[in-house]
Amino acid sequence: MSLKDSTPLALSVAIHVGLAVVLLWGDFSTPPKPTPSAVQIEPIQAVLVEKSTVDAQINKLKKQDADKARKLKELEDSIAAAKTKKLNEEKRIKTLERERKKKAQEKKATDIAAKKAKANAADKLRKQKILEKQQADEAAAKAKAERIKEEKAAKKADDLRKKKAAEQKRKEQEARERAAQQELIEQQMAEEMASRQQARRQQMMTEIGRFTALITQTIKRNLITDRSTMEGKSCKLTISLAPSGFVTNVVTGQGDRRVCEAAKTAVYKAGTLPVSKDPEIFREMRTISLTVAPDKFN
Repeated sequence: MSLKDSTPLALSVAIHVGLAVVLLWGDFSTPPKPTPSAVQIEPIQAVLVEKSTVDAQINKLKKQDADKARKLKELEDSIAAAKTKKLNEEKRIKTLERERKKKAQEKKATDIAAKKAKANAADKLRKQKILEKQQADEAAAKAKAERIKEEKAAKKADDLRKKKAAEQKRKEQEARERAAQQELIEQQMAEEMASRQQARRQQMMTEIGRFTALITQTIKRNLITDRSTMEGKSCKLTISLAPSGFVTNVVTGQGDRRVCEAAKTAVYKAGTLPVSKDPEIFREMRTISLTVAPDKFN
């Protein structure tokens, strides 16, 4: 209900409420007649209806109309839902009917295809048996020919095998003789190599001994000795050398402390010691160990 429609109703309600108030609270008894000496004029009191009361009545009527409108809306929604449900059910039934017809058509097509396939399979089986018989006859004839051919080939192969066996036996004998000859040659070469290596090793040891003696003499020339404190004593030295003979390091081992200090000082004093120019010999004496005994130098 719009505000325009509710205005007359509100006005009517206001008038009726006003009349009710007047009837309830108005005083309609006959007033006493005033005395001439004291005539008083009572003011007319107008009875007014409060706006909140009128608004309350209007809201009540609006609420009733709203409830009616809501119930009507609910009824319309229910009817619409029922119609939608009916339409959906009709669609479902139509869909099921289409699927039933489709399945019936598919089954019919499948049955026809199955009958046709069965007939084709029977015909194919008959033709297959005929073909297999032909192939079996051809295979038998071919097998016979192959057997004759294989017998001839087997005889030829046996002759060839015997020939190859004899050839292989001859080759194996020759290989054994060559192997024995090669083994003898290798043995002779190994003995010769061992002899050369032994000679080379002996030569190297001789050279190492010679250079060790030269190094000892060099240390002797630079060693400051004291018979009273060093006689009968010694010190073991380990000397590291560069290819030029330059002393890179000296490590003292077991021995008398004074002898070790004097020997180490003598080595560093010399600075460069005699070494072989032969790389192989130098590798053997790159780090050389020797014992210094001062009393044996004199």
